[in-house]
Amino acid sequence: MESNKAINSDEIELIIGNSNSNFSGVTSTMLQVLSHQRELINLRVMGKHHLPDESLAISFWQVARMCRKPLSNGKFRIFHARRVDEMIQALLLKYVFRAKIKVVFSSAAQRYRSGFTLWLTDRMDAVLAMCKASASYLHRKPDAIIYHGVKTDVYTPAKDKAQAWQALNLLPESVDKGKRGIAILGRVRKQKGVHLFVQGCIEVLDKYPDYTAVVVGSISSSNEDFVNELKTNIAEAGLSERIVFAGEQDFKDIPGIFSALSLVVALSDNEGFGLTILEAMSSGAAVLASEAGAWPEVVRQGEDGYVVPIKDQAAVSEKLDLMLAEPEKLAEMGSAGRARVLEHYSVAREAKELCDFFRGLM
Repeated sequence: MESNKAINSDEIELIIGNSNSNFSGVTSTMLQVLSHQRELINLRVMGKHHLPDESLAISFWQVARMCRKPLSNGKFRIFHARRVDEMIQALLLKYVFRAKIKVVFSSAAQRYRSGFTLWLTDRMDAVLAMCKASASYLHRKPDAIIYHGVKTDVYTPAKDKAQAWQALNLLPESVDKGKRGIAILGRVRKQKGVHLFVQGCIEVLDKYPDYTAVVVGSISSSNEDFVNELKTNIAEAGLSERIVFAGEQDFKDIPGIFSALSLVVALSDNEGFGLTILEAMSSGAAVLASEAGAWPEVVRQGEDGYVVPIKDQAAVSEKLDLMLAEPEKLAEMGSAGRARVLEHYSVAREAKELCDFFRGLM
């Protein structure tokens, strides 16, 4: 049932699309940025899905009524769409209901779009890319590139990583955690390069007894055979207590896991943007990433970690060997990554750049 709460239309400058009831990476990004945007611009979110504050929600019909007229200063409101169906909603508002809005579409995808999506994109008032790589897949030049950011006050380094690793309630008590933890996080499947991480650890961990490797993430029924094969390989190498599948963890516990890790690995075949690496760097962990998403643009080779070609087992194993061999250098990379995120990739910076862009377009 639609809320009867009165809306002061003169105060609302930005409408944010929120069309997907499933919690996705796009949803997570939207919510993180929203927490800072609401302090910078008057906004509402079209859809209640996953909102921490439902007072921010507004319906399609409320937007249609509110936007019959521009703001009191004559400026148009902004509708920010991150999905195809949100572009459709915005164009219905603009051309069918004559809403006085300007529509902005953000694209993080690294794939070429279908004909209908191209048609929708051509009708946007502005298009944003989230990195240079995603910009290269757009058929029109983006009006701006605004990189995603992470919450640097949530993803923070542990004061003592070795102590934090020992205190982490992630592995069975029977497992010797070693002195340091390395991990890959996300859904456990081949596309995420989990097999590359596991094989790399099988090849090098015998040389580095201080490290324990962990695979953190949910395992779907369709990937059970894939995981069982990896576990068999691990057992045959005699490393069942050094390479451990920890399963899916509570979302609220993820920042604490990142902060305790010395090295985070992300080896996807493809990504939209890929916040995992930024979250790791913000947490003071060195990183090893594939050439997917924005990672080649974010990670400085040899400074914050390394980027390797996609699906390149030899490169993964080589860089794991190199990084684990020098614990002090690994710690320096983690500190350098934290400083880089604070300077360039905070979510507060992303929110401000978006709001500045919207106000310039209004």
